Amino acid sequence: MQQVGARVLKSVLGDITQKGYEKKRSKLIGAYLPQPPRVDQALPQERRAPVTPSSASRYHRRRSSGSRDERYRSDVHTEAVQAALAKHKERKMAVPMPSKRRSLVVQTSMDAYTPPDTSSGSEDEGSVQGDSQGTPTSSQGSINMEHWISQAIHGSTTSTTSSSSTQSGGSGAAHRLADVMAQTHIENHSAPPDVTTYTSEHSIQVERPQGSTTSRTAPKYGNAELMETGDGVPVSSRVSAKIQQLVNTLKRPKRPPLREFFVDDFEELLEVQQPDPNQPKPEGAQMLATRGEQLGVVTNWPPSLEAALQRWGTISPKAPCLTTMDTNGKPLYILTYGKLWTRSMKVAYNILHKLGTKQEPMVRPGDRVALVFPNNDPAAFMVAFYGCLLAEVVPVPIEVPLTRKDAGSQQIGFLLGSCGVTVALTSDACHKGLPKSPTGEIPQFKGWPKLLWFVTESKHLSKPPRDWFPHIKDANNDTAYIEYKTCKDGSVLGVTVTRIALLTHCQALTQACGYTEAETIVNVLDFKKDVGLWHGILTSVMNMMHVISIPYALMKVNPLSWIQKVCQYKAKVACVKSRDMHWALVAHRDQRDVNLSSLRMLIVADGANPWSISSCDAFLNVFQSKGLRQEVICPCASSPEALTVAIRRPTDDSNQPPGRGVLSMHGLTYGVIRVDSEEKLSVLTVQDVGLVMPGAIMCSVKPDGVPQLCRTDEIGELCVCAVATGTSYYGLSGMTKNTFEVFPMTSSGAPISEYPFIRTGLLGFVGPGGLVFVVGKMDGLMVVSGRRHNADDIVATALAVEPMKFVYRGRIAVFSVTVLHDERIVIVAEQRPDSTEEDSFQWMSRVLQAIDSIHQVGVYCLALVPANTLPKTPLGGIHLSETKQLFLEGSLHPCNVLMCPHTCVTNLPKPRQKQPEIGPASVMVGNLVSGKRIAQASGRDLGQIEDNDQARKVRTEFLFLSEVLQWRAQTTPDHLLYTLLNCRGTIANSLTCVQLHKRAEKIAVMLMERGHLQDGDHVALVYPPGIDLIAAFYGCLYAGCVPITVRPPHPQNIATTLPTVKMIVEVSRSACLMTTQLICKLLRSREAAAAVDVRTWPLILDTDDLPKKRPAQIYKPSNPDTLAYLDFSVSTTGMLAGVKMSHAATSAFCRSIKLQCELYPSREVAICLDPYCGLGFVLWCLCSVYSGHQSILIPPSELETNPALWLLAVSQYKVRDTFCSYSVMELCTKGLGSQTESLKARGLDLSRVRTCVVVAEERPRIALTQSFSKLFKDLGLHPRAVSTSFGCRVNLAICLQPHRLWTLAEQGTSGPDPTTVYVDMRALRHDRVRLVERGSPHSLPLMESGKILPGVRIIIANPETKGPLGDSHLGEIWVHSAHNASGYFTIYGDESLQSDHFNSRLSFGDTQTIWARTGYLGFLRRTELTDANGERHDALYVVGALDEAMELRGMRYHPIDIETSVIRAHKSVTECAVFTWTNLLVVVVELDGSEQEALDLVPLVTNVVLEEHYLIVGVVVVVDIGVIPINSRGEKQRMHLRDGFLADQLDPIYVAYNM
Repeated sequence: MQQVGARVLKSVLGDITQKGYEKKRSKLIGAYLPQPPRVDQALPQERRAPVTPSSASRYHRRRSSGSRDERYRSDVHTEAVQAALAKHKERKMAVPMPSKRRSLVVQTSMDAYTPPDTSSGSEDEGSVQGDSQGTPTSSQGSINMEHWISQAIHGSTTSTTSSSSTQSGGSGAAHRLADVMAQTHIENHSAPPDVTTYTSEHSIQVERPQGSTTSRTAPKYGNAELMETGDGVPVSSRVSAKIQQLVNTLKRPKRPPLREFFVDDFEELLEVQQPDPNQPKPEGAQMLATRGEQLGVVTNWPPSLEAALQRWGTISPKAPCLTTMDTNGKPLYILTYGKLWTRSMKVAYNILHKLGTKQEPMVRPGDRVALVFPNNDPAAFMVAFYGCLLAEVVPVPIEVPLTRKDAGSQQIGFLLGSCGVTVALTSDACHKGLPKSPTGEIPQFKGWPKLLWFVTESKHLSKPPRDWFPHIKDANNDTAYIEYKTCKDGSVLGVTVTRIALLTHCQALTQACGYTEAETIVNVLDFKKDVGLWHGILTSVMNMMHVISIPYALMKVNPLSWIQKVCQYKAKVACVKSRDMHWALVAHRDQRDVNLSSLRMLIVADGANPWSISSCDAFLNVFQSKGLRQEVICPCASSPEALTVAIRRPTDDSNQPPGRGVLSMHGLTYGVIRVDSEEKLSVLTVQDVGLVMPGAIMCSVKPDGVPQLCRTDEIGELCVCAVATGTSYYGLSGMTKNTFEVFPMTSSGAPISEYPFIRTGLLGFVGPGGLVFVVGKMDGLMVVSGRRHNADDIVATALAVEPMKFVYRGRIAVFSVTVLHDERIVIVAEQRPDSTEEDSFQWMSRVLQAIDSIHQVGVYCLALVPANTLPKTPLGGIHLSETKQLFLEGSLHPCNVLMCPHTCVTNLPKPRQKQPEIGPASVMVGNLVSGKRIAQASGRDLGQIEDNDQARKVRTEFLFLSEVLQWRAQTTPDHLLYTLLNCRGTIANSLTCVQLHKRAEKIAVMLMERGHLQDGDHVALVYPPGIDLIAAFYGCLYAGCVPITVRPPHPQNIATTLPTVKMIVEVSRSACLMTTQLICKLLRSREAAAAVDVRTWPLILDTDDLPKKRPAQIYKPSNPDTLAYLDFSVSTTGMLAGVKMSHAATSAFCRSIKLQCELYPSREVAICLDPYCGLGFVLWCLCSVYSGHQSILIPPSELETNPALWLLAVSQYKVRDTFCSYSVMELCTKGLGSQTESLKARGLDLSRVRTCVVVAEERPRIALTQSFSKLFKDLGLHPRAVSTSFGCRVNLAICLQPHRLWTLAEQGTSGPDPTTVYVDMRALRHDRVRLVERGSPHSLPLMESGKILPGVRIIIANPETKGPLGDSHLGEIWVHSAHNASGYFTIYGDESLQSDHFNSRLSFGDTQTIWARTGYLGFLRRTELTDANGERHDALYVVGALDEAMELRGMRYHPIDIETSVIRAHKSVTECAVFTWTNLLVVVVELDGSEQEALDLVPLVTNVVLEEHYLIVGVVVVVDIGVIPINSRGEKQRMHLRDGFLADQLDPIYVAYNM
């Protein structure tokens, strides 16, 4: 049974993580337990009846099982989508599902959930749920749709194949997802492996810092050796199976490769989209402008709208003007023409005379005032609007601000500010509902000017005097009103409409619609703007019509209300949107007595939306039987700038069918009209929006560039020339010119008219018979790879995907973002609260397939957010620009994300082909390589440096450190060598020369007597940082043993830290282990026994209990080349290696440091480093004995309790030289950032610090050192004091100490920091160094790694050919010096490391010198600076480790560069690490924030890496803080992280697999 469950699960889901496994297993096994019959699992998802939630709304329950959403698509389109998806039916999911932490999977109970509220009206959206029965499309159209569909589905084999490929592994070519779904079939029938039971002898464990920043607990990683990490070899883990699945998916061919390139101001060429030779091109003749009918002037038309109001208000005062409804559909209030006239006059009088003082009125004629009225109070709005017209002030109707931070309300505030609005008119109820401060004042809304709120209810106003009368004149060119318009980017503009335009527009509408006096009109639209304002407030008054206004709130409760009012009032005209027709379809089944025969005109306000046709057809289909005639449906097209653009006229001739076109979607993307005859799936059926308006001229022009007339078969932006249009964007002359003053030109360049045209913002064409067709809006246009796609079309396709009920109708946003020089499509939708992860993922993959099949365009990102969370417009629609803004700034908080950069991004640069190197003969001339000076440099020559007598004695007489210590114990016995500080900054322990000598002697006796060790035996020293470690080291030397320092296990984390200790002890072949009593107990504890086999420890000696006697004699080595100690460390790539340090190298090393740092017995040096390997160990244990200076030792772990400890010690001991690590510096920068003032008060003074050296084995972290310098500048730290050192395995210190340098011109003055250069990051990828100016794009600052130590020679060599390179060329740093290590003792973790690391020779040039290879890439650059001895100074710049670098697309990337970009991408990313796995780039980010933010990071990380590095991220892993392992040097252990990820041990919050 269990096997069955696991198997089904595997085949259904592809793959999941451990936590999800248990949960989903139980869910699926449920299917095999006896229970009532239910939908069979094996049914293909498409055919399953939509699962409908039980819901509170009564309209939710009435659903037919085969029903479909009707608003946004024609049935044809739905069928097309289903047909496109049917091809991929019964295939397994090939896209790996993202893994999600359980806490992120939100499970809402349906009962607690109410559908999204859409507040107060709607743009194009709404959310009354439910469906009509599957309604076939009307067959009166130009094509029989039924026949068309059957042809399309059965007879068509042409699926749209536009596949293509890029020849690179890195960008991983993904065939269109659709085909992937069809072909890939990955099954894995075994139950998931148990990753918890790996065991092995030697596992490389992460060595965690005890002194690392913040107390991170180390992640529990498994053992790298069991993981096969060869390219493409699967690892025994679920994660890697998933990645394998992703790799297989991405291997499919992509769209055809692109040929030409444009240069991105550099050698890296981004591919530029080439026109497809087969793309359709317009072939028609140039179009002619189309004229509307003559605007006939009827004799009794009033000279202005106010005159009309005056006429009707005085001659028919009882005639009803406006009836408002309450939420029960009962008439609330009837406004007569008489009341409208008297009240408007009252408002006009009060505005002009009662605001401000007599001498200083607040509002004068021509001023702008805001109208703020709710959607359920058209009467108050109408009175205020006409009051403004009568007072000759300019009304600016806006939405009611509900909260101080409404989506988009800030932009409305900018509009009010720019219009100079100081007064807002509002109703009593609305005024009471506005947010108030505790004192009862209305607060200033964000971004709004200060407003005086003025209530227009009659009872609050003074009566105008008898003799006062408004000045009514004929319509002129003064501004009548300003209508606001929200742009694509969210900004709000005000379109000004003059009084003559207002009047002419009313006349044109009256003529086009055939309005007559006293007609009744039902208005469902928003009366404050657009069609609702033009018909329901303005034209109605001109014709003394009666408007029945249906508020949005009533529509939400009763979607049939408008139809009921049409019946009740025998209305002749109704103004609706396709949404309202859709809702009526959903609810009409209750109604017996609906009769729509009185309607002569049903105006569909959003007829310009290509998908409105389906609502019109479906509505006609159902209501034809209820008296609705086909010719009554009148779609219209409008725009804020051009007002009504076109409207279908009501005809009496029912035989003339409306025009429609079935257009090829493919043709449309190229802006070409092709009536689709091939019966493909991807077509757009559009209906006409009637004829051009009376008195107007229309043409279409090319959407971009000069306004050139289109051809007859070309899509363009419709432009209109008429009196009845807007005249400008208020206050914006530049934008006004581009929109309102356009002069269309013929192909010869001649303007077609002397009058300016206005851009409508609509895309379309004028078809046969002068019929206008609209196929989209300029605002919704997305140009992807040179092809135009319309956001509405993509929305329609997404909504046609089963299960249709997955996304709330209208709660979906489509927009494009620009990434890497092209637009990328993003879809954001609200998902139902009851959908499971699998449902969501299934739906997302289907949407991708459908859009790919139908539009032949890839979706870059598809995000699902919880229901009701997208920002809304005041009328309940989605606020698109705000949604886009949230997406781009990472605050959208999606609950599911699927990104497909591999499919979409086709313009990456070509992968780099490596060029063969030039042979040695042609490049080598003297000391020049191909015309450049050979890149070589050296520190001062040891032979020429004069020592003082004492130093000479140390150098000549003593070859061994043990002898130096004995000599110091005799000559200066009480000289203090070491002082150890505790966390309180007090002295915990100290050692003089003689104390150290005596202690070392006792340890030597212990080793010989208790340990019975021979000379040359290895001894592991497991001590915390301190004095014991130093004494034990010299004790070993005295006994002739070889010491190995080992970091002790962390008592709180034995399981991960102890195996590393055990491994080093075993690999180093230690015969004995010395430690303190406390650690002794720890090594034998029960916890230790759980982690390692404690029976196999070598002899353990506890040095807290030392013998009292001295050794017979102190061992003296026979030969300086014998082994002094072993230096073991784990490299950042997780490789454990021990290097051999001979006595000669050790002494040479100490001497080199002594000379470089000018160390004498009188000096004090503060050291805050871990003393276990590299330079840290040498400074801690060896240098003081050699040079005689006093070392103040500060264990980095103590800084966790007291971050100021190190700096306070430096200040208190007046230290000139101090050494620290990056982790210490980071701890101080983060921990003390806000405390500089209090530290100053405590007397912290860093002015004596001459050098503060960061000890590191990496590229200098310039941002950290700079912020440290800036932060502590106030405490006296000199900006030049901070510098870095550089060492590596083969040579523990190559560079150290800043240089006291100056340019010749400014000797004596401290010039600008000389040591930073800026290089082009793109050139570095090609192994080239190209210096650029600071701040130029793609620039990367590199800081010099310190001054080369005395006796050290450096050369830069080509790592492949081993030839020398020229100045400023990137290559491997090779080093030759007396203190090079003499070889690896043993390497555990990578047996292939060659001995040539220590003895390499150049392939040409100086082939005699033996060099050690550092494994780091860098370059030398001769600077303008001079050294103390007058030589030009050569600066060494370290770029990064070769074995850390990633080869992707033939280029070399350094992880730190990608990580820096990612950390900048979002405020919640605290740390990041990247690595590659089978050519996929994996990015791991630590999230400092709520888990809800995890998915926000996926698109941002993908974007930034694409933009800055031209790489596609394969996997994004979001983890908790502290998961990325960091070693004691503060370096990221990326390979451990990789192994932990592949073994599924990271417990990630979210894992996203990019397609």
